[in-house]
This record gives sequence, structure tokens and C-alpha cells, in this order.
Amino acid sequence: MIEEKEIKSGFHYFVMGWHLITQKGLRRFVIMPILLNVLLMTGLLWLFITQISGMIDWVMGFLPSWLDWLSSIMFVMSLAMILILFYFSFTMLSGFIAAPFNGLLAEKVEKMLTGENLADVTMADFIKDVPRMLGREWQKLLYSLPIYIALFLFGFMPLLGQIVVPIVAFAFTAWMMAIQYCDYPFDNHKISFHTMRIKLKENRIQSLTFGGLITLCTFAPVINLVVIPVAVCGATAMWVETYRKELYGQAMGKSGKNSTAVSTPKSASGTEISTPNTNIQPNNPPIR
Repeated sequence: MIEEKEIKSGFHYFVMGWHLITQKGLRRFVIMPILLNVLLMTGLLWLFITQISGMIDWVMGFLPSWLDWLSSIMFVMSLAMILILFYFSFTMLSGFIAAPFNGLLAEKVEKMLTGENLADVTMADFIKDVPRMLGREWQKLLYSLPIYIALFLFGFMPLLGQIVVPIVAFAFTAWMMAIQYCDYPFDNHKISFHTMRIKLKENRIQSLTFGGLITLCTFAPVINLVVIPVAVCGATAMWVETYRKELYGQAMGKSGKNSTAVSTPKSASGTEISTPNTNIQPNNPPIR
């Protein structure tokens, strides 16, 4: 079945991401995002720990007096919402701070997987591309923020907020994780944000499986500091095997030699890597 194949491929790219970060030549591009995440996580934890009491009182203030009997449940839900807010803040800020480094990591992974040389990019070219990379982060934020706000507000509704909203929130977060990390290789080739979303929807089960595994890892201490470069590597492998063949010519036609994408194909002379054999075929058919 298509769903089973896409679930397996989602696992495949997640495992492949862990494998790729250990490859010689990529480790130095992994260290910087991890260090940035450690500093960001430490700062946000300090902020939330010192302010959590006031935050809980603020959320509980929305509870009307006739629902006092729900105070204990609402206290737990308030704490959960604050943790979700912490998670969202960390994800959003880390995306902005690490975007240039993640884009560079995606380029190096693609070069390793394809054996093709990247176009020569100077430091000036890299700095020039930073505003565009940050602009893509804003696009992702503007796309996701209204939905997260709606889910947050629905979370205050009895029963619906405690049963349905957490499931929908997890599914949407998994989708956003796929968008977040697949965006780096797509953006390196100047593929528009809208086009990327359409392509990911064509393989939505694969995308949700990959994003769901990344989401689960973000809740695990220590692992959540390493999972971002893992996700970038896995998403880049997904781009190479599933989308690159179709979109490569389109990207080169639009951006030409100014693109940070790979240059004219040459014989594979890059570092060889071994990948888990999951018998996943690229270019999975779209879900109808």
C-alpha cells in the first residue's frame, strides 16, 4: 500500500539523518547549530522557570467562576499549554538563529549524496543570502502562527480542548517539522515556499511520519539539542531521492549560476557513505 511505503520511507529518512551527522566532512557543520541550541535552550529554560508561576496565574484567570470545579484540570492544562508555548518559542527562535547554518549543512549533505560539486559560494554570497533565508523563516511563521493560535484558544474548551486539540496539534506540528527542515534544501535551489508545500502534500504520509519522529525527539532532553542537524540531513536526503529529479531543472532554469544549488554535474567523487537498506523507492506516488 502507498501509505505503508511512505511510512517506511519517513522512517528511512529519519534514520538516515542520524547516520549522516556522523560522516566525516559534515561534523563541523553540525557543531554550530548544536551550540546555538544549547545557549538558546538554557536562556529560555531560565526565563520560563522564573516566570512560570505568573504565567499559570494568567492562564487560570481566563477560567470563569462557574467552572471552578474544573480548576484542577485547568491547572494541568495551563501547565501543558505553557510547555507548548516554550516548545513553540524554542522552535521558532532556533529556526531563525540557525537558518543560515542549516542551509549550509543542507548544501554539504546534498553534495555528499550526489557526488556533484556545489557552485562556488563566497562569504559575501553567503551573507547576501542570509536575508532571503530569514525571509523564508518568516513565511513559515506566518503560515503556522494563526493555526497555533486557533489551537491554543480551542484548548480552553471543555472536552474538545483536552481530547481533540492535542491530537490535531501534534499532527500539525509534525507537518510543520517536515516543512521546517525540508525547506532548507528546497530554498537552496530557490524553490518557492508554496511549491514546496504542494510537493510535500503529494507525499503527506511520508512527510508526517518524518515530521512526527522529529517532533517526538524535540521533547526528549539532550536529544532535542542534536535533532535539528539530524532533521536537516534527513530532509536533504528526502529532497535528493524524492524531489530533486523533478525540480532540479526547474530550479536551475529560474536561478541559473546565482543559485546556491549544485553546479553542472560531474562524476561522483565525493565522500561515499553507506545508508540503511530499507528498499525505499524514490519519487513516491501522490496520495489521492
